[in-house]
Parts: sequence; C-alpha cells; structure tokens
Amino acid sequence: MSAASKEDVLVKENIRITKFISFLFPQGLYNHPSCPSSRKLIVPLQCSLNMLEGDTGCSVWPSSLFLSEFVLSYPELFTDKSCFEVGSGVGLVGICLAHVKAKKVILTDGDLLTLSNMKLNLERNHLNYEDELLKQQGEAESSRVKCIHLPWETATDSELSEYRPDIVLGADVIYDPSCFPHLLRVLVALLRRPTKRDNGSLETEGRRSPAVAYIASVIRNADTFNAFLTLVDQMNLSITDLTEELKPPYELLPFMHSYNRSSVRLFSISSR
Repeated sequence: MSAASKEDVLVKENIRITKFISFLFPQGLYNHPSCPSSRKLIVPLQCSLNMLEGDTGCSVWPSSLFLSEFVLSYPELFTDKSCFEVGSGVGLVGICLAHVKAKKVILTDGDLLTLSNMKLNLERNHLNYEDELLKQQGEAESSRVKCIHLPWETATDSELSEYRPDIVLGADVIYDPSCFPHLLRVLVALLRRPTKRDNGSLETEGRRSPAVAYIASVIRNADTFNAFLTLVDQMNLSITDLTEELKPPYELLPFMHSYNRSSVRLFSISSR
C-alpha cells in the first residue's frame, strides 16, 4: 500500500461526525422527574462514521440507546446513587445518569482514543468531569462525573474495590468470549460487598443495599451468550432477564428509525 493510500485509510478511520440523540417525552409526562420543561433532551455526540471498521468505541450502539432510555424512564433507580459504567464508549449513558442526578457517575473505557472522545462529548453536553489521568495525587474530587482508563484485563481487585458503586452498568459488552473472564472478574470486584469498614470494624448488614449490575445487550450469537452464562455461574454470580419487567415504558426515541428496541435484552447481575 502506498503512503498516500495509508494516509487515506487513517483519515477515513478517524472521521468523526456529530449525532444529535433526541429523547422526546410524550405529552402528559411533564411531572416525570426526567422530563425537561420542553419535553426534549437533546444530546450532541461526536461519533465515528465507521462503526464496523475498528472504531466501535466511538459508535452509538442499540444497547446504549436502550440503557439510556432505561435510565431516563426509571430515574428513581439511579438518583443519589453511585453509578459505575464499564465500556462507556461515547458517554451517552453517563450523560443520562448525570441528567437524573446520580450522586456519582464513573465512566470507564479501556481504549484511550475512545476515552478522549468521551471527554469531548461530556464537554459538549456542559458536564464537568474529573480526569483520572490528569489528577494530582491527593487532589480532592471536584466533580460528580469521573473518567477512568480501565482495561479489564489489567484492572486489579484493590483498584476496583475503592469505588464501591451502588449500580454498575454496561451496554453491548457481551460480544467477545476472550474478554468474558476479564469482564466478569471486574464485575465480581465491583459487586462484592465489603465486609469491614475502613476502620476495621464489621460493616452493619442492611446499611447499604447490595450492588447490582444492569447489562443491556443484543444477543447476536447464541453460543457466545451461553458461554457468558456459563462463566457467570462459575464466578458465583446470579443473572436475571429483566427485559419484560423493566423495559422502558415510553418510546423516547420515536424518530430514530434505525434503532430496533426489541432486539435488546436487559439483564441484572448480582453476587450470590
């Protein structure tokens, strides 16, 4: 391949476009906690033009749209809760979590270019964030939204145990069997309830509800999903299909015709 051709490929792979994700609340929902006075929540996102050419972290996937609708439809599950998202991509779910006033929003991704694009999207949506890569040692937290570089395969239990989220979220993270052991090890660490306080005394049972993960996914390959279920069981986790019970009751994306909501499943995962 000539130098000019390589340059063309590089430019093509880095093409970004702005998409406006428009959540439209039906009439009669003026009193809904998530509903703006205009009944519209418009989220501008810088995204990749080439979803299938290795730039998946900068694309808007159906499961992230579903999970965002879920957050906006059931804000009571997330308001005043510490929320931790694995594989945050363009940051859409995190922006919706901030909208419903989650107490803390921790957004993570294992790809530095994706993380950089996510930070840009937070800025475009007027959200201040704390950059873990730039934070000085001992510096106090200054923002409710935090961005973290978190490759699943290198994340340590001690690192993950610091976050203690109430809720973990993930959109379209069940796709690569080689990643499943690393992803589930991360989930086990995040969902594990600490047995002792920082001062060494036992934590009182009932003071804090058990953490739960909400995972939205399109099941593209039955064998891949069954492999995931097998590992979930081996890691002593419980998984429940909540699609029918907690599917978003309102179609907040009525004009996004490429979005097939019925293709997405919603699961909860928790420690046994």
